[in-house]
Amino acid sequence: MIKPLTLIGLLWVLFSSTGRAAPLSGEDVKWLNRVTYGIDNATVTAYLAQGRAQYLNRQLQKYVDDHVPAPVADLIAAMRISQEPPKMAALAMQDENRRVNKLPLEQRQPAKLLLNQQVGGKMLEAMQRHLLRAVYSPAQLKEQMVWFWFNHFNVARDKAPMVKILLADYEDRALRPNALGRFRDLVMATLQHPAMLVYLDNTQNAANKINENYARELMELHTLGVDGGYVQQDVQALAHILTGVGMNWSDHFPHLSEQMQPYYRHDGGFEFNPNRHDFSDKVFLGKTIKGNGFAEVEQAVDMLVRHPATARFICHKLAVYWVADAPPPDLEARMVKVFSATDGDIAATLRVLFESPAFTASLGTKVKDPMHYVVSALRFAYEDRPMSYMQPAANWLNDLGEPLFGHDTPDGYGMTEKDWLSPGQLTRRFEIAQRIGGGKAPLTGQGVDPKTLTAPVLTNRLYYQAFEPYWSAQTKAALAKATSQPEWNGFFLSAPEFMYH
Repeated sequence: MIKPLTLIGLLWVLFSSTGRAAPLSGEDVKWLNRVTYGIDNATVTAYLAQGRAQYLNRQLQKYVDDHVPAPVADLIAAMRISQEPPKMAALAMQDENRRVNKLPLEQRQPAKLLLNQQVGGKMLEAMQRHLLRAVYSPAQLKEQMVWFWFNHFNVARDKAPMVKILLADYEDRALRPNALGRFRDLVMATLQHPAMLVYLDNTQNAANKINENYARELMELHTLGVDGGYVQQDVQALAHILTGVGMNWSDHFPHLSEQMQPYYRHDGGFEFNPNRHDFSDKVFLGKTIKGNGFAEVEQAVDMLVRHPATARFICHKLAVYWVADAPPPDLEARMVKVFSATDGDIAATLRVLFESPAFTASLGTKVKDPMHYVVSALRFAYEDRPMSYMQPAANWLNDLGEPLFGHDTPDGYGMTEKDWLSPGQLTRRFEIAQRIGGGKAPLTGQGVDPKTLTAPVLTNRLYYQAFEPYWSAQTKAALAKATSQPEWNGFFLSAPEFMYH
């Protein structure tokens, strides 16, 4: 064992024997590592002060305090995505795109390259902001639910430049406010957000030109599930119900007859244009929906979110994410009962999950997906070294096959062991563990001289409080063979126990 580790270990034994630090049981550590993105000193302090029940109560509040520390908040506030309204960004991109397309051919390509760089810059800011919040927010359960819902209501960054422009707003307006609220609100918020409407082509869906893409995914992936009991005729009916639901960022509204004006809706970039809507009656899931404009959409969503298949599908996905790849049927049944009785209250449904014996029994057995792995490593390794440049972390997620906002198909990333535990995946994780443990990535600031960077000291008090007492003798024997702090760090972040939560 390297000498600093021996000394720190001795000091920790002496310190803990004074009674100045309350003990953490192995179950406490595993519980925190599941409910959060990974423990740090701030998490442990809050948990020990509040106790498990109160800590969970606070994490499950819909309006939980999710303010990041002031330096991180300042970083986020300085981002262009925080200062430029999405309407302004969308209109500017559309105007610039029109201008570029009118340029002579020899000027068009470099102008398009510059425009793509500007659009990409906003996407990169959205990625960095997401990671900063995941690492530093005290509302760790909410941050994981934002990630969960982004996968569930997936939009892919490479679909179109407009999606890249709107990623930040999609997360902030559609997902974050509703992550622990009611499921219907989530569905309606995503349905009315231009990022979703562009991604799944509903901006092209009109009475005289039906596009079924969004209607199909709204049932198959967002609500009922693939085995939800609907048929192709229901997809077609829902597509007709969704006609006219689209995007309009401008202040130029369509010319509407006096009869159509009461049906028109416009909010930000969302538009319901009755001129494009099919006002005929439709038969959807065995029920006739009278032609009534956007009210048809609201009626269809009510039918979908309150359908028994939706309760089963959503509760199963939640249980897979939080408990096990094959969750106990009795747990899912209790969750379904609460989900249905509370009209889709997400926090109430999660409480059943977190307070179940199945959840406790599963602790430490669920493999971390790349997002959870990278964020947990950063939360432990860089707690006392504030990070301001998250591009290396975003690159690591690319290397691990889970780039932020990068899943092209609408089903989102998988969340089971078979998705993320292959020999190739482990090899890449070991390499990233060495990069994080070596401390050479410029996480503390873009342009920092690599020569000034040093390895974080992971042989610290938190290690001896929350890891060392509960890890296997085999893992501790491997750590003892390290000959330097960077090597020890790499071993630690590659340990089997660190791969699971």
